[in-house]
Amino acid sequence: MNEILLLACYEMGHQPLSLAWPQAVLREAGISVAAADLSVMTLPQETAVSAPFVGIAVPMHTALRLGVQAAQQVRRLNPTAHICFYGLYAWLNREYVLDGLGDSVIAGEYERPLCDLVQDVLGGGEGTAVAGVTTRTNHTAPNLERLHLPVPDRSRLPALDQYARYEANGGMVLAGYVESSRGCLHTCQHCPVVPIYNGRFFIVPYETVMADIRQQAAAGAQHITFGDPDFLNGPGHARKITRTMHQEFPHLTFDFTTKVEHILQHRDLFPEFKQNGAAFVVSAFEATSETILARLNKGHTVAEMETAVAILKDAELAVQPTWMPFTPWTSLEDYIDLLTWIRTQEIIPHVPIVQLCIRMLVPPDSALLDHADAATWRGTLSAEDFTYQWQHPDPRMDDLQQQIAALAEHAGDDVYANFAAVEEAAYR
Repeated sequence: MNEILLLACYEMGHQPLSLAWPQAVLREAGISVAAADLSVMTLPQETAVSAPFVGIAVPMHTALRLGVQAAQQVRRLNPTAHICFYGLYAWLNREYVLDGLGDSVIAGEYERPLCDLVQDVLGGGEGTAVAGVTTRTNHTAPNLERLHLPVPDRSRLPALDQYARYEANGGMVLAGYVESSRGCLHTCQHCPVVPIYNGRFFIVPYETVMADIRQQAAAGAQHITFGDPDFLNGPGHARKITRTMHQEFPHLTFDFTTKVEHILQHRDLFPEFKQNGAAFVVSAFEATSETILARLNKGHTVAEMETAVAILKDAELAVQPTWMPFTPWTSLEDYIDLLTWIRTQEIIPHVPIVQLCIRMLVPPDSALLDHADAATWRGTLSAEDFTYQWQHPDPRMDDLQQQIAALAEHAGDDVYANFAAVEEAAYR
């Protein structure tokens, strides 16, 4: 039997779980599978030419842009292959993907539907009756049934030294990546998780997470990123895992992502996280305008952001805030207030300039489109860009966004000089 082929395209510089977990499920089912991460490898053309099935993982916007290019290349090499896009952005952009480019899309808890689809295709089917699989003729909702997830199979993926590293003690160390939960309890309006999971999340069993940490530590990882949409959706689960990890691997450091409201709600946990190896915490602050925070359904206020920064400082943990500074509703005054707030909170070293030029994406099915006034700012859908277009009512803001993007592209090593350049552009 010919091998099927799975492709990852871009996952923020870490070894892709979007290949490791499906590989484990498929191999348990006796299916021969090859996998390639195109962020560090070239397309294995010999396998692509003969593969009856090619799955392309697209968990984020950039991955889909690159995945489309990969699908086009596969289609030229192998016109009869069944091409499946799986992941968050496959579902959000299913109409574009299925319009002559791919044969199927899967989202949500995708491993079991993906395995069932492969078995159907290998048996001569087209996947039109497989639960959780959307095709041109059969539209189904994302699969939200709890799955049995085996330990991710990383055995044939590129080594950790092919991926991003973590700076520690004046050097660069190998970094691993795990997920202890999937989906999210929260419904922030701009988040691509929301249209798929709609406030649901699933815990990955403790034993599975720890086994994955162990295999990456054995491969040389000295830092672990917990890639959950929100690590503290299950605070007890997070605490148990990090305690055990520190007991077994006292040298391992880690980072995770969580909401401002969870930092406040679970403030007593952060000194323990620090003691157990936490190095920094990522949190989606997004804006310093109360109006925009409410618009995005962020669940926190500016005052609570300040409290969160103080809680993490007291625990000797750096905060890595993420921002969405350019929206149709962000005024120039709002942007300057944002810069002032960052300087006042003394977190300039933790705000890469690229964070200050991010422009709101509005993919199909985004919850942002449900607002009553969406028609007043939403432009046409640019299907090939996977977003609805919009223009700011103040032309200076679109111009400023382009200026900051150019500054980010050519930023130097001096974070304070970079930030001052952004301030200068905004005031000018």
